[in-house]
Parts: sequence; C-alpha cells; structure tokens
Amino acid sequence: MQMPQTLQIRNGEKSPSTFSTKEYARRLNSLRAYMTQHEIDAVLFTSYHNINYYADFLYCSFGRQYALAVTQAGTVLISANIDGGQPGRRAVCDAQVVYTDWQRGNFFIAVKQALPRVARLGLEFDQLTLPNHLAFTELYPQAQLLDIAAPCMSMRMLKSAEEQTLIRHGARIADIGGAAAIEALQDQVPEYEVALHASQAMVREIARSFPAAELMDTWTWFQSGINTDGAHNPVTSRRVSPGEILSLNCFPMISGYYTALERTLFLGHCPEAHLRLWEINVQVHEAGLQLIRPGARCSDIARQLNEIYLEHDLLQYRTFGYGHSFGILNHYYGRETGLEFREDVDTILEPNMVVSMEPMIRLPEGMPGAGGYREHDILIVNQLGAENITRLPYGPQHNIFG
Repeated sequence: MQMPQTLQIRNGEKSPSTFSTKEYARRLNSLRAYMTQHEIDAVLFTSYHNINYYADFLYCSFGRQYALAVTQAGTVLISANIDGGQPGRRAVCDAQVVYTDWQRGNFFIAVKQALPRVARLGLEFDQLTLPNHLAFTELYPQAQLLDIAAPCMSMRMLKSAEEQTLIRHGARIADIGGAAAIEALQDQVPEYEVALHASQAMVREIARSFPAAELMDTWTWFQSGINTDGAHNPVTSRRVSPGEILSLNCFPMISGYYTALERTLFLGHCPEAHLRLWEINVQVHEAGLQLIRPGARCSDIARQLNEIYLEHDLLQYRTFGYGHSFGILNHYYGRETGLEFREDVDTILEPNMVVSMEPMIRLPEGMPGAGGYREHDILIVNQLGAENITRLPYGPQHNIFG
C-alpha cells in the first residue's frame, strides 16, 4: 500500500488569533516590501520566532521540521502530521501542507509543493544546519539562496501598539509571579516550591487574561546561595536559609511572547558584604534606567555602565550585557541579538523598541558577598525617553523579608 507523502488536514474551527488581522497584514506588508526591494521571489521561514511572528503558530519540533513559505501571492504553513489539525486551527495563513512520516524527506516534498519554482529564495541562515542548507541547494539547484534573518530581526525590533499591549500584560503577570514567589519564601523552603508557586500564579493569570491562548512555556527560576552564580541555572531541591543571597526570575509566556522579572532577595537579613555589592548593582541598574532613551546607542550605554563597576573594582565580575529586546523569544529559541546593551552592538534606540535593563555581577565562593546579583525591569522606548512597565520594587529597602 502506497502511503501519502503529504496531506490536507482540516479539523475544527479556527482559533482566535493573538493579534488582529490588520496586525498580521502589517507584518507581511513590511516583509513583502523588503522582498520587492531586493527582488526576492519567496521567503521560507524555519525558526520558531519568525513562523510565530508572521503566522501566529508556535510549533513543537520534537525532531521534526516546520516552515512558513511567504510569496507576494500568499503564505503556506508546512507542518507535521503528528500535530493533526492544531497547526491549521492556530495559524494565520492562506494555505497549509502537512507532511507525513511514511517516507524520509517528506518535509522537503512539502516545501516543493508550497514553492514549486523560485529563483531567489530568502532563508534564515542562522537557523539552517549544514545538511538542511545542502538539501535546499539540491531542492532548488538554479535558485540563489539569500539570508533573510538579519533584516527580519530588524523589523521585529519595533513593536506595534498591539504588541506593546500584550507585553504590558506580560510585565504585569511577571509582577504577579514575583509576589507569589515572595509569598512562598520561608526558611528551609526548597527552591522548586517557590518556583512552582510563582509559575502557577502566572499561568492562572494568563489563562484568565487570555482565555484563547495556548498555555505553554511559562516558567520560574528561583536560585539560592551558590546557585545564584548563573543567570540561567535550573531550579533544584536546595533549601533556602536566612542570610544567603537569593535570585528570583519570573518568565510568563503569552503566545510566544516572553516577559521577565528578576530580583535579588534575602530572607531574614542581608550580611554587610552582600549589602554593599547589592547596593552597587542597584546603582548600576538605576543609572541604566536613566540612559534608555531614543537616540542612545546600545554600546555607549554598556560602556557608561561599565564605568560605575570600574569605580568599585567590580567590572571583572560582570557576567553578560546589560539588557536585551523583548518580543517573541524563549530560552530555547533565542532573542533579537541586534538589540542588546553590549559593547559590540551599535544599534540606536528608537521609539517603540522594548528593552530590559538587567545588570548582573557574580562573585565566586570564598569571597565576601559571594553570589550573583541581578535586577531586571522592562522599558518601552517612547519619543521623550522610556516608560518602565515593571512594578515590583527592587533593592535592599524592599526585598529583605522576614
């Protein structure tokens, strides 16, 4: 029996989209204008972030490939049969091709059905493995393959009014998660219990505020003692003790849009050596908040904040850049690297960019005040400066509990 390579699956009614039809048209119109300018016949997105940005579908790879084909005539989503009708219900697209597992290579068969002929094809080079690059070269032997990743990243950096509204909700929900974590904080509580309490509070609020959204990927990192040395250290069963440094990180996810709240905390009391370092990091944080405004260069902000750490002989303990953009991002599918407060990023801030300010220093075990210190607020750049949309207080005056 010959089993099919591709299918058409229509199962159930369309789900409400995250944004309006007008918003998705705006995004595609900007992309198509770029395609016209650079004589690109079609773009084939394969990343989580761009498929979600243009089609409102966040796939679950699990070893399979997905794509969104965009031409001047329409958009085609390419998904795997294992997902049934869910991609078709969620995606904002003109058509869909579903590929099966019955034969190896059916993903590329589906791509060729969506794009039978193309002379100049835009691909995300930063998302392509070498085997996939070779496969697309063989699939379109006469075509010129062009990198579309950086231009699309630049388009995503400027957030629409609808995106900003969703991000504001995300910041509000992150504050709820932070308050829940503080509520769960007590002597000898395991890290995972604090994290679970915060994540549950955020998921419930996302469900209440966005009843049509898929509930996935919201998480909390709550770190204590030596576990605070890495910004992305996983939650463990380590138990909290009074007087040791704590790091709270709340990440609500709404339809692929990430927001964050990060705070240094102490239970019971804060030792003097820790207090000095915490106050210096808060000083850097507050200086950074004041520097975020239209016309400021990311690299210049990083260098100015370096000077404060230098004054206190702490620059060598800085762990990463001072902040980054917001939008469609996650710990497993990355972020807009062109908008980070680092010495090697010369992007100039513009109104409607959304960024974080999050300085962090880390002192190793054995030194006075050992541990990782980090504060994190979200700001929307506007015509006059920037609006801080994070509300949970930071610093020693507010975050020593019990």
